[in-house]
Amino acid sequence: MTGPDQLSPATREALAELLLSVADDEFVIGFWDSEWTGIAPMLEEDVATSSISQDEIGHAKALYELLAALTGADADAIAFGRAPDEYRHAALMNHGRTDWAFSVARRYLYETADAVRLEALARSSHVPLAQLAAKMRREERYHQMHLDAWLRRLAANEGSRQRLATALERLWPDALAIFLPLDGEEELVASGILPEPMATLRARWVAQLRPVMAGLHLPEPVDSAPPTDGRTRRTDDFRWLHGEFTMVARSEEVATW
Repeated sequence: MTGPDQLSPATREALAELLLSVADDEFVIGFWDSEWTGIAPMLEEDVATSSISQDEIGHAKALYELLAALTGADADAIAFGRAPDEYRHAALMNHGRTDWAFSVARRYLYETADAVRLEALARSSHVPLAQLAAKMRREERYHQMHLDAWLRRLAANEGSRQRLATALERLWPDALAIFLPLDGEEELVASGILPEPMATLRARWVAQLRPVMAGLHLPEPVDSAPPTDGRTRRTDDFRWLHGEFTMVARSEEVATW
């Protein structure tokens, strides 16, 4: 097992990129989900989605704190003090909320990919990351069960299944960006911080999705290379969301959020 003081500068930098990318994924999808508060399809789902969004933002907070401990930066500044182009979430989170089928499609793709990623990170040689990933896995398991139920519910109706299929096809290229190889991945794999390359994790995720999608008559996922700008491309939808979630922090920049 490796601790922060045992890392080479190159490995430390690569670990910082890994932590930032995972934290930003959790942070941004959490805020997109929070946009359903008060307008979800039913009261029970309103409560469930709000709870899930809080979980994701809480996970992001813990990851930002790990990153802050590694780099000496301030966790609040990392979360709320960056310009939109400085975030490193996967392009899957660039899209606006749109309708419920679209949100279910995005959330399902993310939850299943995140499950594969967290399983690997729970085996990390970096103790703080392995411990946090193990804790996150226990909580994320319920998120995945919730989205699996919604996926099957929407797929059972011809009209909603078509909307779901359209959303999945639109989102798929950007979902692949969750497993875009990061700068310094070779150092991370060699040190055991990332137990397996992102390409291996991506292939495992696609293999898990294929029988589910086939059984529900939904588009079959294709294992292809993620877009090279999958963690740097930003959209007007995300710029709008960034304005929303940084609004309070920007109102009093010296406060602790």
